[in-house]
Amino acid sequence: MAALRTLLRIRAAAGWRVSGGRQVICSRSEFTSLEEKPQFPGASAEFVDSLEFIQPNVISGIPIYRVMDRQGQIINPSEDPNLPKEQVLKFYHTMTLLNTMDRILYESQRQGRISFYMTNYGEEGTHVGSAAAMKDTDLVFGQYREAGVLMYRGYPLDLFMAQCYANALDPGKGRQMPVHYGCKDRNFVTISSPLATQIPQAVGAAYAMKRENADHAVICYFGEGAASEGDAHAGFNFAATLECPVLFFCRNNGYAISTPTSEQYRGDGIAARGPGYGIMSIRVDGNDVFAVYNATKEARRRAVAENQPFLIEAMTYRIGHHSTSDDSSAYRSVDEVNYWDKQDHPISRLRHYMMHKGWWDDEQEKIWRKKSRKNVRLALTLGFMPLIWHCTGLFTSSYCTVVCLIHSEHTELPV
Repeated sequence: MAALRTLLRIRAAAGWRVSGGRQVICSRSEFTSLEEKPQFPGASAEFVDSLEFIQPNVISGIPIYRVMDRQGQIINPSEDPNLPKEQVLKFYHTMTLLNTMDRILYESQRQGRISFYMTNYGEEGTHVGSAAAMKDTDLVFGQYREAGVLMYRGYPLDLFMAQCYANALDPGKGRQMPVHYGCKDRNFVTISSPLATQIPQAVGAAYAMKRENADHAVICYFGEGAASEGDAHAGFNFAATLECPVLFFCRNNGYAISTPTSEQYRGDGIAARGPGYGIMSIRVDGNDVFAVYNATKEARRRAVAENQPFLIEAMTYRIGHHSTSDDSSAYRSVDEVNYWDKQDHPISRLRHYMMHKGWWDDEQEKIWRKKSRKNVRLALTLGFMPLIWHCTGLFTSSYCTVVCLIHSEHTELPV
């Protein structure tokens, strides 16, 4: 009974009273202004007394940041990165060399010399602009259409060829599909075929860098199609909650193989998803190499300084087929492709800029095109000459000490 009386006193003090054997809540004084506001821990919002669902188009489309127009003219001088001539020429040389390598290796696949290839036509600006804005010590997680990033970091043509041919010079020892490049010395993590698996992996690497207090960041590339994978959700959420210095770089090129963006999502692209995860986001013109450079450079600076992730959506267009296994004429018109190839190409836009500056002319263009084709063809010839990896390579470089089962399987191979 003593315990019961104590309980009743506590409830009475809290505003309860007993009436006819029932517990009744006593009316209390008016709520304070603090108590009027929602106290739920899962959101920051205000109460409303009208029933209304949020419309998906409540906000107009996220704007597209750009620096140059399609004729290579700077729109706002304050946004001009004012890069030196040598660096701009490196931009152009990398973009055009990548384009030339794509054409020759694509033809090589059609001739049966290699089994598979993926071109980068139309997306060269996203590669070079972002690669130039990162430090060479920053870690890169690519998808499969970022060869220009590796090329900008100085990866030689002969190793591109060795990987595609899977010859004895291939650092990957012929174990990967063509275009699945990787280079530890250049901090470029080897490409893997499963879609979007690199996104949570990149976040984990960025979290490790944060714990080490290293002045480094991670950049993770993916297409808008990969953003539909569950790994993208997991990666975004982990990066935001763990406050990781990672840049999510989405190449929105209009198609996930044959699926257009109109059938991939109903929202405003990929950048619109960032605020929902608590991620700073921006949308840029992916065919404007300077816009990509500016956005990536600032995102990288803030990611390291503030330990937070950034999402960059680069709007571009995949001019080529998805891969050599695809025929894009089955799902898009030739006129559509020609428009982007002739009217809004990142290479032609940068060339116009250099010509306005007096840094480039038709004669230099002719000489460089001839030289780049010669260099690629020479690397192609050399790549075709070395022997391919012997099948015994399957049993090496996987285990520090060869286990009995692997050894027995190895001995069963014919010499």
